[in-house]
Amino acid sequence: MALHQLENEHLCVTIDDHGAELCSVFDKEAGCERIWNADPKVWNRHAPILFPFVGRVIQGKYRHLGREYEMKTQHGFARDMDFRFVEQTADSITHSLKDTEATRIIYPFSFELLVTHRLTGANGRTLEVEWEVVNRGDEEMLYSIGGHPGFTTPASETEKRSQYYLEFPGKKTLEYILVNPATGFAVPETAYQLKLENGYLQIADNLFDKDALIFEKGQVSVVRIARPDKTPYVTMECPGFCSLGVWSKPEGRFVCLEPWLGRVDDDGFRGELREKPGEQSLPAGGRKHYSYRIEFHA
Repeated sequence: MALHQLENEHLCVTIDDHGAELCSVFDKEAGCERIWNADPKVWNRHAPILFPFVGRVIQGKYRHLGREYEMKTQHGFARDMDFRFVEQTADSITHSLKDTEATRIIYPFSFELLVTHRLTGANGRTLEVEWEVVNRGDEEMLYSIGGHPGFTTPASETEKRSQYYLEFPGKKTLEYILVNPATGFAVPETAYQLKLENGYLQIADNLFDKDALIFEKGQVSVVRIARPDKTPYVTMECPGFCSLGVWSKPEGRFVCLEPWLGRVDDDGFRGELREKPGEQSLPAGGRKHYSYRIEFHA
C-alpha cells in the first residue's frame, strides 16, 4: 500500500491507501503538523473513516431481517481495510472500497464507498472530505458513516491543551449525552446542558473523563478549536450530520471533532439494524454524497 500527497503553498496533505485515512496535514507556513501522530501509547489512529457502523454494537452482534450478524470491531471495518487508489488530480485524491466475500459474512450488503480528499477554498487552507456511498445490491442497504479526525492540540510544546477552547459559533447552550461508563453504550434519556461563554468552552483536563461528548439532533453544523487567545485554530463545517462527537484521551495532545450519521447503540438496545439511532438507508442501485470541510487557520 502507498501514501499519496496533495500540496499547495500552505499545506501538504498525505492520504494512506490503508483505510483511505488522512494521516498528515503539514502546515508549511507554520512548520508544524496539524493531525495527531497516532502514537500507539495513546491512540493509534489519525483520522479513521467509520463505516458501515459508528461505534460498537451490543455484545458485538446486530440483527437484520430477523437474522443475527457479528460485528466485533468498533466503528465497522473500513478503517482497517486497504482501499483501491482511484485517481489523483491537481487538488484531489480518490479511493474506493467494495464489499468482499469476507465483508458480506458480517455485513450482508453489496456496496462501494468512494472517498475523496480535496484541497479547496479561496485561501488554500481548507480540506474537504467527501464520501459517496453506493448500493450495488438489489435490496435496501442500511449503514452508518462518520469521520474521526484528530487534531494536534496544542500547536506547540510551550502550550497546554487546557489553554485551548472549543467554539460553537452563535451558541449559548447545547445539549449532549454520554455513554454509560460501565458498558460503553449511549444513554440518550439523560441529557446534559452545556453552558457556553459567548460560544466558547475551555478544554479542561477532565472534559473527556467520561468519554465523548455527543451532540445530537443536528445541533452543531460548525465547530472550532480555538487557540488560547481565542483566535481560530481549526474549523469544521459539517451541515447535514445528525450527530457530532467531541473526544480525546485525558492524556492525549489532540482533540477529535467527529461528524456522524449514526452512532453507538443505546445501552440495552435489542432492536433491528434499521432502528439504530441515525441509521441511513439507500434503495437498490442508489448512491448518496456526504461531505465536511476542515479549515486549518494560519
